[in-house]
Amino acid sequence: MNPVLLAYAMLALAIALEVTGSTFLVKSESFTKLWPSVAVVVLFSMAFYLLSQVIKVIPLGIAYAIWAGVGIVLTALIGFFVFRQSLDVAAMVGIGLIVSGVVVINLFSNATGH
Repeated sequence: MNPVLLAYAMLALAIALEVTGSTFLVKSESFTKLWPSVAVVVLFSMAFYLLSQVIKVIPLGIAYAIWAGVGIVLTALIGFFVFRQSLDVAAMVGIGLIVSGVVVINLFSNATGH
């Protein structure tokens, strides 16, 4: 398999694990509930391990920008749909700008490794 494609697949999995870990962070109730707290530690550990593998192929700044941008958007959407947390216009505009930034990096940057 193409190493760059594999790195992006690992990055996607790392993001999914981080977002899931963030969801369990809410469920842990400030680390007062054992199993959700364990899930947070395990999921974040797995996510950071995968990120450490990704940066062997994709430059750190690019990988982290994608990780953070996509993670913020997905976490905000989970907060909205699962936890019924509100998003005002400023939050939605900000999320749109984050998505735009990730798209620009992936489509136009020569530093992404593709």
